[in-house]
Amino acid sequence: MSFSGFFFSSSDVMEVIEDSNITTVNRFILLGLADTPYLKAINITAFLIIYIVTLSVNSLLIIMVRISLRLHTPMYFFLCILSIVDISLSSTTVPKSLVITLTQDKSVSVFDCALQMFFHSALGATECIILAVMAYDRYVAICKPLHYNTVMNKTFCICITGSCWAVGCINSGVQVVYTFQLPFCRSHQVNHFFCEVPPFLRLSCRDTWFNEVSLYISGSTIGLCSLSLTLISYVYIISTIFNIRSIQGRHRAFSTCTSHLIVISLFYGTLIFMYLLPRSRYSPDTDKTVSIIYTVVIPMLNPIIYSIRNADIKKAIREKLTSHQNL
Repeated sequence: MSFSGFFFSSSDVMEVIEDSNITTVNRFILLGLADTPYLKAINITAFLIIYIVTLSVNSLLIIMVRISLRLHTPMYFFLCILSIVDISLSSTTVPKSLVITLTQDKSVSVFDCALQMFFHSALGATECIILAVMAYDRYVAICKPLHYNTVMNKTFCICITGSCWAVGCINSGVQVVYTFQLPFCRSHQVNHFFCEVPPFLRLSCRDTWFNEVSLYISGSTIGLCSLSLTLISYVYIISTIFNIRSIQGRHRAFSTCTSHLIVISLFYGTLIFMYLLPRSRYSPDTDKTVSIIYTVVIPMLNPIIYSIRNADIKKAIREKLTSHQNL
């Protein structure tokens, strides 16, 4: 299918600076996920259902932690932060993707694109660090239970959460600035369903070596360091669990850890594939599929994996439903 119908006139879309032979792009065209009506209908339905479920289950988790005193612990505090991040991460991509799939206007301004790229990158980095903090929380709870309340105190939880957001925002700001300093001479059509750094690097006619190295460094520093800290925490956790004599206690500890490890495997696996693989392995269709997993699917799965299998949350929900019915 030809995308010529989506082009704006040269005066609306780009300005050519003849002296320097560099093209300044004022708007980008997001090609989205599909072109045929059948596939568009499937994408819209799937994205809408997933988005509604994401908002519902994450909001339910936040509300239950807020109103139930039994859930006022560091573990559920960080689960709330994770839910806020997941709602925000999904909201930065899904609504815009639905709009460009439903309408013929696939254009997005440079400012809107940069804003979407900033929030998406910041939230992704923040989630990496939050998952590492949650692993540390489980390490202290299982390996050093007598020191748990001292180590994971309210001040520490608030400060570490603020640090997670700060690191994510600083890293994202740097990447977005570096990306939009590039001249996008090859095309203003982005073969993606939202504004993400890797696809934009392939639109520039300038050597993007510095941008790619910067991306690898930030990805390695935040992603791989967070993953390493998480795995180290779980090495100690698993070794401690094996020393638990009670079968019921061992099962409960493994249940909590298993749900966390499932989330970690899904999230880090897709991020490593997207941001740390060599450029020669680039495939637009594969990249879009991977992006769907960690920006659309995982934010829906996180609260389900953590909550449905969590006895405390299920008990809190039953208690609130019972008290409401008695009223």
